[in-house]
Amino acid sequence: MTDAAELLARTKELLAAHPPAGTDRTDFLKARFDAGLAWVHYPKGLGGLGAPRTLQAVVDAELTAAGAPDNDPRRIGIGLGMAAPTILKYGSDELKQRFLRPLWVGEEVWCQLFSEPGAGSDLAALGTRAVRDGDDWIVGGQKVWTSSAHVARWAILIARTDPDLPKHRGITYFICDMSDPGVEVRPLRQITGEAEFNEVFLTDVRIPDAHRLGEIGEGWKVAQTTLMNERVSIGGSRIPREGGMIGPVAQTWRERPELRTHDLHQRLLTLWVDAEVARLAGERLRQQLAAGQPGPEGSGMKLAFARLNQEISGLEVELRGGEGLLYDDWTMSRPELVDFTGRDAGYRYLRSKGNSIEGGTSEVLLNIVAERVLGLPSEPRNDKDVAWKDLAR
Repeated sequence: MTDAAELLARTKELLAAHPPAGTDRTDFLKARFDAGLAWVHYPKGLGGLGAPRTLQAVVDAELTAAGAPDNDPRRIGIGLGMAAPTILKYGSDELKQRFLRPLWVGEEVWCQLFSEPGAGSDLAALGTRAVRDGDDWIVGGQKVWTSSAHVARWAILIARTDPDLPKHRGITYFICDMSDPGVEVRPLRQITGEAEFNEVFLTDVRIPDAHRLGEIGEGWKVAQTTLMNERVSIGGSRIPREGGMIGPVAQTWRERPELRTHDLHQRLLTLWVDAEVARLAGERLRQQLAAGQPGPEGSGMKLAFARLNQEISGLEVELRGGEGLLYDDWTMSRPELVDFTGRDAGYRYLRSKGNSIEGGTSEVLLNIVAERVLGLPSEPRNDKDVAWKDLAR
């Protein structure tokens, strides 16, 4: 098994052969992938070396110290955190070879075509249809709240392939080409003024059966891999102490003593401790991931992430008083990523409202934690054995 010393030696060889200062950024990232230093825990030939996931930190620290470029993970987060692990687990060898390298390098951006106007929290009720036509599938329907659809080259998509089965059993999982002429992307302007999300209309979109992930009708099972990884990537990302939303508030508190009150001090202390507990819990979760696939614990982390962001941003607005009501720019734009710390307090306050909706609503995640972590009985369901086509709408 590859150990830390070997990984460090391989990293030094990469830097010697491709000095960051004199190597094109994309060329360096491709060389890193080919050396197995992209995801060290992935198989050889797919960006990794089959090493323990925990050893990725050895590579990252050495490359950061050398000034090597990263792959701009916030811009390609859906590909890295959701599409890649799903392709790795369920994709054919051809799909892994085709998609993982340009995905990690950032040459191709991905989006997620899951939620629909009538299937958000109850995602399994989705109505987008995929009908077999020889070696292809013809897809029609509408998706919504799709981050990055306006810049994405590929999408992970779930669609209904058998309406005669109960809703969880008639779904199939595909890779969709966003450049297909039947794909129409429309912006959805948010409370922040930006159109970070989109609605996506699919009209006779043709998808090769070779771009199917998993077996026909097992799309819900495949989607669980995506969803579990999504919640870990949203709520369990590695950050330093006072990283994330608590950082700007703590900095303002230290630099602006005239804004301080006893009540705000007590609230800040409580949230600072909560943020640190969440950060350490995230470290523990990543250690668990090193031994296997993400489980329902990621839902708990995502719950904490949403609550903390909303409470911290609310405190920041109050701390700043009248300044907290200012907003830097309401110009309609279609950003490629969310920048919480690069904007003002007003933006953080408004944007954090979406944290309890995106990546699974807090209400749904509470059910997941109750049933799969605490072992409480499931809520009664009267649609478990009813064909999707017979469900009331």
